[in-house]
Amino acid sequence: MIVVLTAQAGEQEKNQVIEMIERAGLRVHLSQGIERTILGIIGDRELAASLALEALPQVERVVPILRPYKLASRDFHPQDTVVTVGDVQIGGGKVQIIAGPCAVEGEEQILTAARLAKAAGASILRGGAYKPRTSPYSFQGMEEEGLKLLARARAETGLPVATEVVDPRSLELVAEYADILQIGARNMQNFLLLKEVARAGKPVILKRGMSATVEEWLLAAEYILSAGNFQVILCERGIRTFETSTRNTLDLNAVALARQLSHLPILVDPSHGTGKWKLVTPMALAGLAAGADGLMIEMHPNPSEAVSDGPQSLTPENFAHLVEQVRKLAIALGKELG
Repeated sequence: MIVVLTAQAGEQEKNQVIEMIERAGLRVHLSQGIERTILGIIGDRELAASLALEALPQVERVVPILRPYKLASRDFHPQDTVVTVGDVQIGGGKVQIIAGPCAVEGEEQILTAARLAKAAGASILRGGAYKPRTSPYSFQGMEEEGLKLLARARAETGLPVATEVVDPRSLELVAEYADILQIGARNMQNFLLLKEVARAGKPVILKRGMSATVEEWLLAAEYILSAGNFQVILCERGIRTFETSTRNTLDLNAVALARQLSHLPILVDPSHGTGKWKLVTPMALAGLAAGADGLMIEMHPNPSEAVSDGPQSLTPENFAHLVEQVRKLAIALGKELG
């Protein structure tokens, strides 16, 4: 449940309520708004209800949160969350573009991609060092060597690095090199991994599972939030449907709905969402119009030679065109790029 304090409640009155909640063995999450202070109570609902907090003069009202996800709910945290990575803000009126190849393939490839991405207007570099693939015979990634190359690209371009974590055993190594940890669609409900990633203390991009409902997606985010890491970024990357003309079905309903239900920033990945490079730009623009805070785009210096996801990767020229279209749309939406 959430406790809304009166506008007149000062620091002493706020601390009195917090101490009362914590003495009962419950946890408190503080949300300090411009006009109101909201205390989120984390723990047993019946125990929280027994505190009779509404009897306190500094308490305006107590509101039960009926949704199964609490910390991810906008009821709990009405203001939009902004996740900061270095100088990059995801959310809060900014439109950010995360770009790079599906997989790190070599030094020349990732350095070239990083330079081109930054020159065009990307603010974060993506690239997979560990690649969970459907087939065990497909390219599985360069692992630690790939992480080192991503770090080299960051050192040269200044772009923060986002890369996927696939296993708790490699988490510490990935966290050593990456600025943002990504949980892929296949691992959205790998709850042990979610808990471990939360403890790493770095921003987390949580991709929606290919068959997950919006509620399941937000409950997966709840695992990370409940472990104390509030730097969570949702990413819609398409779901599996009956449609076979595209790789997945990019669910823009989910973007608008998640924006209503949750305070967490949202990205759209039209590369995986469509699987076709010609559809990436129009669906990227549609995702932003639906309320996304940014995009995750696959761009490769030479997509025809990519070891994975070449058909959905943009060439540097097409990526630059996408960025210009995004820049114009951002202005129309009252936002700004980067």
